Amino acid sequence: MFRVILMLCAMALQTAAHAQGDIGRLLNHPVPGGVAVIELGKGLAAPEAVYLNNRVLVVRDSDRQWVAIVGIALKTPLGKQALQVQTAQGKRVVAFSVGPRTYREQHITLKNKNQVNPDPAQLKRFEREYLAQMSAYGRYRDVPPSNVLLDEPVHGRLSSPFGLRRFFNGEERSPHSGLDFAVPKGTPVKAPADGIVTIVDDYFFNGKTVFVDHGQGFITMYCHLSASKVKPGQSVKRGEVIAYVGSTGRATGPHLHWNVSLNGARVDPAIFIGAFRP
Repeated sequence: MFRVILMLCAMALQTAAHAQGDIGRLLNHPVPGGVAVIELGKGLAAPEAVYLNNRVLVVRDSDRQWVAIVGIALKTPLGKQALQVQTAQGKRVVAFSVGPRTYREQHITLKNKNQVNPDPAQLKRFEREYLAQMSAYGRYRDVPPSNVLLDEPVHGRLSSPFGLRRFFNGEERSPHSGLDFAVPKGTPVKAPADGIVTIVDDYFFNGKTVFVDHGQGFITMYCHLSASKVKPGQSVKRGEVIAYVGSTGRATGPHLHWNVSLNGARVDPAIFIGAFRP
């Protein structure tokens, strides 16, 4: 009977403990488009965590706690969310709360009207490209990242922040899913962590684009490039030059657009470089 009670307790809904290590203190911003860092215990083996049917990145923090680093999509409603956790002791559900964050608007004028309302052939191209990107974002390579506190891919002024409600020629489109760096054309772009290159392509909206898989669903994307230095399947090291800044695709001038994705959700890259502003 006592064992049954223990099993029922393990299955019960628990509330997430506030992460106390360096990763928790620096990355825990549980808002739409943010990150929740959730303590999972100090066992020998890494727990497995799942959020909305997607495997979640799990690493040890500086205090030796295993922590889940959960990406929260921009469209996530405020309030309670549930993380499914599997350990050697059994399964449990850990609840965490998503709080509010306000994102401002950005209005952009484009001379190329097709980049606002593509024609049917361009739409078909975009759909193919979108599916390829979603496949890359959804990949879970069961290898821990070399680091989750990232280096900036370029050094320069942060221009358009993550989450902007964007209006092109007065028409609202998807919110800004990355962070822009206003730097000159030809600026070298460096990998912020070790990884495997999964995409090198030239897309309708993104222009020349590179994806890097850092492990456990931790993916970064770089677009509007002038050129790349890598090929799909290539291993890259932290600090290695992978591309050069440009203004290809839907861009009004040279800049780097940088995306970070966790468990299939685009999240604010500023969190990972210490530049997050509530």
